[in-house]
Amino acid sequence: MEAEETQADPELFDKIVNLSKRRGFVFQSADIYGGFRSTYDYGPLGVLLLRNVKDQWWRSMVQMRHDVVGLDASILSPPAVWEASGHLANFTDPLVDCKECRARHREDKLDDSDTCPSCGAKGAFTEARQFNLMFKTQAGPVEGSGAEVYLRPETAQGMFINFANVLNTSRKKPPFGIAQIGKSFRNEITPGNFVFRTREFEQMEMEFFVPPEDSPEWYRYWCEQRRNWYLDLGIPEDQLRLREHESDEMSHYADATSDVEFLFPWGWDELEGIANRTDFDLKSHAEASGARLEFHDPNSGERYVPHVIEPAAGATRTMMAFLMAAYHEEEVNGDTRTVLRLDHRLAPYQVAVLPLSKKPELIEPSQEVLNLVQPHWMCDYDQTQAIGRRYRRQDEVGTPFCVTIDFDTLDDQAVTVRERDSMEQERVPIAGLVAYLESKMSK
Repeated sequence: MEAEETQADPELFDKIVNLSKRRGFVFQSADIYGGFRSTYDYGPLGVLLLRNVKDQWWRSMVQMRHDVVGLDASILSPPAVWEASGHLANFTDPLVDCKECRARHREDKLDDSDTCPSCGAKGAFTEARQFNLMFKTQAGPVEGSGAEVYLRPETAQGMFINFANVLNTSRKKPPFGIAQIGKSFRNEITPGNFVFRTREFEQMEMEFFVPPEDSPEWYRYWCEQRRNWYLDLGIPEDQLRLREHESDEMSHYADATSDVEFLFPWGWDELEGIANRTDFDLKSHAEASGARLEFHDPNSGERYVPHVIEPAAGATRTMMAFLMAAYHEEEVNGDTRTVLRLDHRLAPYQVAVLPLSKKPELIEPSQEVLNLVQPHWMCDYDQTQAIGRRYRRQDEVGTPFCVTIDFDTLDDQAVTVRERDSMEQERVPIAGLVAYLESKMSK
């Protein structure tokens, strides 16, 4: 089936939001004070899932490559950085207000530019005005223009202004990349769709510096690489697409841009953008700062300003997409089983250790089994309720394997391993448990 033929499931959104709160993936920030719009806290399971998403990105982009290095740049930046990058002048959205209900909307996101989606009033919008999305604050004890700083709206600029530092210290040469995972902040006019569009979020970005004549080839390479990353970690092919931007929707600095899009409950939307930023950023910062941001080839004597290919993904919205793609409901013995079929590399817990009962004679061997597997995987330990209910709870949070210690364990020194997706069970000697689980999670 072609990806474009797949239909969105509008009911999935509420199911994921409810599951997230009930099982501890995502909580509304400041919930006891009525909540703070567009901010979320990641609970015990959410922080593990989000960390695993970021770890898998870092593994594929840095650890498994010899041509990419890492960076962790500061969040606060002086105005000069954002003036040179074009953000002070161009990082804006068109804002309109409804005169009837006072609601604010992004004009470019309205289905009907003449009708307010909040109250239905027609012809009640103000003239559109450009609204800058950057958060501004003060550094130091004295207010004034000299103390103004900005929270970064993207992680990319930290990599551009450190280009020479990284080039000189890492002994890399183009083609090479600088990767970074970190918080960014955008004063969105209309945040929404749970953690998809928020004012505080995490990005996973990489700037890949290449000889100018090679940039089209590397752009195509990174488009394919980034699409395959999502597929490898479990996004179904019919829920993922690569969409190339039309010329009128590209950023001012881009020569070409494509989005990796996921079929969310509200339709296709962006997970990641891959852009050929040309030499815009390095030249802009070089001109503004007076620094020399270029590459000198000692062999040929050639000097040039590299072009940049940028894959930029949202970590939080990517986590949300993996949750939605993994969510399944099925009928089992007359009951509905909810299961998250997460890849074991993403699952919050890879193994759950479950003593059949709370009797003292089972607790000690259960603790020994837990101590055996904990050094290898993130584990949960649960000794409350009936074993069937505990299996269902682990299914619902995506745990690939449950290890049950029962009274037979006292005699045969073996445990029962239950696999999440098939629900099949196998008796495994404790002495061979780690090797057994490693073989099952060898991908």
